[in-house]
Amino acid sequence: MDEFIFTAAVYRLIDAALEEDIGSGDITTNFLIPPHAMSEASIVAKEDLVVAGLAVAKTVFQRLDPDVEFVANAADGQDVEKGSTVVKLIGRLSALLTGERTALNFMQRLSGIATNVRGYMRLIENHPVRLVDTRKTTPGWRVLEKYAVRIGGAANHRMGLYDAVLIKDNHIAGCGGIGPAVARIRSRVSHLTKIEVEAATLAEVDDAIAAGADVIMLDNMDLEMIRQAVRKIDKQALVEVSGGVTQKDLKALAATGVDLISVGALTHSARAVDLSMRIK
Repeated sequence: MDEFIFTAAVYRLIDAALEEDIGSGDITTNFLIPPHAMSEASIVAKEDLVVAGLAVAKTVFQRLDPDVEFVANAADGQDVEKGSTVVKLIGRLSALLTGERTALNFMQRLSGIATNVRGYMRLIENHPVRLVDTRKTTPGWRVLEKYAVRIGGAANHRMGLYDAVLIKDNHIAGCGGIGPAVARIRSRVSHLTKIEVEAATLAEVDDAIAAGADVIMLDNMDLEMIRQAVRKIDKQALVEVSGGVTQKDLKALAATGVDLISVGALTHSARAVDLSMRIK
């Protein structure tokens, strides 16, 4: 199972989320709860879901009380049923109460993405096609949301503008065509760097093949055009299909012979799942 790797950006995000919620202090907890009172709590699934974000939730609580015990009864990527206790916590009651909403926000969002992705993956489990995400992520949350995609069973497309070449329609317009765009960038990037080109028509597919693109993204094509494009490309490049893909389209797209299906809805349309924390 994919292990979550913390970065400085993730710690900053957690700290910013706590600061946003706590501000100058949790006045309700501070006035009601003695500073050294100890308690136990449980995080419980209120619906069937795929768990994701345990390490982030643990860090939230331990930012408030380094001695909090965080005992996970499930692992990221595990399916759990409604009513299951996902985590048990022991620590200062004030830290548990103050960190509750922030920890749950992270877990509900990330588990929601993992659960959404798992639903897509079940539809194509018998097809040799790879499901990938996009850059349509919540600003600041990308590393977390793309981790949740992997936990759900799909793969990541590029992380950002810095780690892959993807020549899109506006780049093509700015360079005067696919051929000139590919030639210009080929002369500037490492020979180890793959070049992906977006194509919206069969004529653009021909141009991308002629230019020697490593990956051709078929953008918003109907099924018949996709089939024709796959035949044209004929293994000369990897074929990715993208644009408005939904679960109802998935099996038909997978059957066309494409190598990759990219779906923005894996992240941008995932519903947060229902988790709650109960103090003993």
